[in-house]
Amino acid sequence: MLDLAAGFATLFTPGPFLYLIGGFLMGLLFGAIPGLTATLAIALLLPFTFGMEVVNALVMVMGIYMAGIYAGSVTGITVNIPGAPSGAITSIDGHALMKKGHGAQALGLDAFASSIGGVIGALVLMLLAEPISELALLFRTPDKFSLVLLALVTVTVVARGSIWKAMIATSLGLMISTIGIDPMVPVGRFDFGSPHLVQGIGLLPAVIGLFAVCELLVQAGLPSRLAQGESVAKMPRLRHRDFIPSLKTIREIGPLTYIKSSIIGVLIGMLPGGGASMASFIAYAEAKRTARRPEEFGEGSHEGLAASESANNAMCGGAIIPLLTLGIPGDAVTAIIFGVLLLHGLVPGPGLLADSGDVVAPMFAALFVASFLVMISVLIFGPVYLRLARINRGLLYAFIAMISMVGVYASSYSSTQMWMALAIGVFAFGLRRFGYPIVPMLMGVILGPYLEEFLRRSLIVSLGDPFVFVTRPASLAFLVLMLVFVWFLRIRPSRQAAG
Repeated sequence: MLDLAAGFATLFTPGPFLYLIGGFLMGLLFGAIPGLTATLAIALLLPFTFGMEVVNALVMVMGIYMAGIYAGSVTGITVNIPGAPSGAITSIDGHALMKKGHGAQALGLDAFASSIGGVIGALVLMLLAEPISELALLFRTPDKFSLVLLALVTVTVVARGSIWKAMIATSLGLMISTIGIDPMVPVGRFDFGSPHLVQGIGLLPAVIGLFAVCELLVQAGLPSRLAQGESVAKMPRLRHRDFIPSLKTIREIGPLTYIKSSIIGVLIGMLPGGGASMASFIAYAEAKRTARRPEEFGEGSHEGLAASESANNAMCGGAIIPLLTLGIPGDAVTAIIFGVLLLHGLVPGPGLLADSGDVVAPMFAALFVASFLVMISVLIFGPVYLRLARINRGLLYAFIAMISMVGVYASSYSSTQMWMALAIGVFAFGLRRFGYPIVPMLMGVILGPYLEEFLRRSLIVSLGDPFVFVTRPASLAFLVLMLVFVWFLRIRPSRQAAG
C-alpha cells in the first residue's frame, strides 16, 4: 500500500521541499510569459534531471506542472495575452474584470479557484491511483495494445482542426519511433546506412525539437507585443491584501461551482489527450448553462472565471492517474513527465506504485502542497504578476535556445542528437505553419515503441491470429470505447454541422 504519510514526510525535508519551491517558481515564470508554457519548462528541465535524485526531480516537475497551468491565465487577465492555451478561457472574464479596474480581484479569484481545483485533483489522484493500478495488473498484452491504440486515436480525434492533419501528425511520430535498432531483432531499421541513425532518435531531442525549438521559431516570427504591456505599468500601486478574494464573492460563486468544475477537470484529465484547454472550456460551458446570470459570462463573470480555472488545475491530478497506472500520458505535460520517469529507470504502468511507492508518494504530496502554494504565490507576487508581460523576450528566447542545445548534448554527448533536435524543431515549425498539431506527433514518438511491441507480442502468442484483440474482454472494451470517442468527438459533430 502506498504510504502517503511517508511521502509527505519526505517532501518536507529540506532538499525535496526546496526543489518543489524552485520548480514552482520556474512554473510561474514560464506559465505567465506568453509563448512559454509548463510543457516547455519541463522539457528544458529534462536533461538536468540526470544529475538529480529521482525524488527531487519528480517533486520539482510537480511544482512546475501545477504552477505552469495556473500561471497561464496571469497575463491573459492582465493584458489579454494568455501565457499558455490553458489560460485562454479564463482570460475572457478575467480581462473583462481587469478593464473594469478589478484586476487584483480577478487574480485573487483565479488563484483561489486554482488552489481548490488542484487540491481536489490531488485528492482524487491519491484515492484512485492504487485501485486503478491493481486493476491494470490484470491486463494482458492484447489489452495493452488496445489501450495504447485508444490513447493514440483519442489524442488524434481531440486535436483541433482537420482530423486528417492530426492523423498525419500521429503517423509521423510513429514513423520517428521506428528509427534505430529493432526492439525484438538486433537489426537496424530506416537508418540509411548511417551509424548515427542506428542509435535512433532519443526522446529528449524529440521533446526539445517539438516544443522548445519549434516554439522559438514560432515566436521569432511574431510581431512584438511588448507595447501592449505598457498599460500595466500605469496601474496604481496595489497592496498584497488586495489580492485576497472577498467572502461575499466566494459565496456568490458557490461551492457547487468549484466542486463540479474540479470534477469535470479530473475526468477530462484522465481522458488521454484531454488537457487543460478542453477541461477549461467544458467546465466554463457547463457553468454558463446552469448559471443564474448567464448574460454576465464574457463580461466579467466571477463564476465563469472560477469554473474554468478550477477545472484547469484539477486536470493535473486526473492526467497523472493514467500516466502512472497505465503508462498512458493524459496530456502534453504528462507525456514529458513520462520521459522524466523513463530517464530515471522508472517504467510507468501497473507495477510502478507497488515497486516504487517510496518515489511516487512524495510526487503525490508535492502536487497537493503545490496547490496551496498557488494561493500563497498571488499574495506574495500579485503586484509583480501585473508586470511579467514586459520582460524582454528577445533575450529570454536566446537564453532558452542555448539551454535547449546544451541540455540535449549533455544528455547524450552526441552532436548528432543536437542536429536531430534542430531538424525536428524546424520540421515541426513547418507543420505548425500549415495547421498540423504537434501533440499527436509527440504522443506517436512516445507510444510508438509500446504499440509495436504489444502488437508483435500479441500476434506471436496468438500464432498470427488478429482476432485475439476482440476475444479478450478488456481489449474489446477499449476498442469499443475508441469507436465511441471517434463517433461522439468527430463523426457526430461533422454530421450535425453538415445537416
